[in-house]
Amino acid sequence: MAVTIHQLTKWKQTGRSIISLTAWDYSMAQILDRAGVDLILVGDSLAMVGLGYSSTLPVTLDEMIHHAKAVCRGVDRALVVCDLPFMSYQVSVTQAIETAGRMMKETEASGIKLEGGQPKMLEIVKELTTIGIPVMGHVGLTPQSFRILGYKQQGKIEEEANLIIDRAIALEQAGAFSIILEHIHSELAGKISSKLAIPTCGSGAGNQCDGQVLVTADFLGLSERQPPFAKSYVDLRQFITNAVEEFKQEVQNKKFPSK
Repeated sequence: MAVTIHQLTKWKQTGRSIISLTAWDYSMAQILDRAGVDLILVGDSLAMVGLGYSSTLPVTLDEMIHHAKAVCRGVDRALVVCDLPFMSYQVSVTQAIETAGRMMKETEASGIKLEGGQPKMLEIVKELTTIGIPVMGHVGLTPQSFRILGYKQQGKIEEEANLIIDRAIALEQAGAFSIILEHIHSELAGKISSKLAIPTCGSGAGNQCDGQVLVTADFLGLSERQPPFAKSYVDLRQFITNAVEEFKQEVQNKKFPSK
């Protein structure tokens, strides 16, 4: 049975952890879906792991839609949520509606994700949910703001921690169905999770969230560089390199193809 946003809330209530990974193409999405991943995020991390940029900022809406369509074609069960890329929604509520509307109309995604909990973001979330577009929030370290925030852990001092808590609560009140908590202290993440009726997914935020999300390229050991809070469960980069070298040698030695 397909996962819904209401199912995520029920899982939070029963204490069942939510499993989330990112995908950027049909094959990866199909593998993750069949392995039982609950929520597949078409993240703007695509910019770095799929397109070779040094940050998430350059990826365009058209590129996100292109990859989201491929991901959705590979999914039968998981809930698919798509990031709105940098400067495709921050200008105005009207721009956000048009951008999110395109994402929902042109893909088969079940929702969109945007970063931040500032007053303008809250207005955008409220308007999007009012017209029927489910929104996932994102607070703590927000990579689209890395030029201001850097990539360091957020909420270390009390004032910053309270601001993150307030923004998470405000996002829930504005209509968000879930919130990603990125690179904040475990105790802060636990406090936020306990205050919200909607589920939280942690990314470098400890084990007190209602679920966990990882960038799949980091998870599989495909990334050249990954954040310190990520974990690689296999070194596919080396595994693939070894396979390519074996193929190269067999071709050069006339062992492949065989007679």
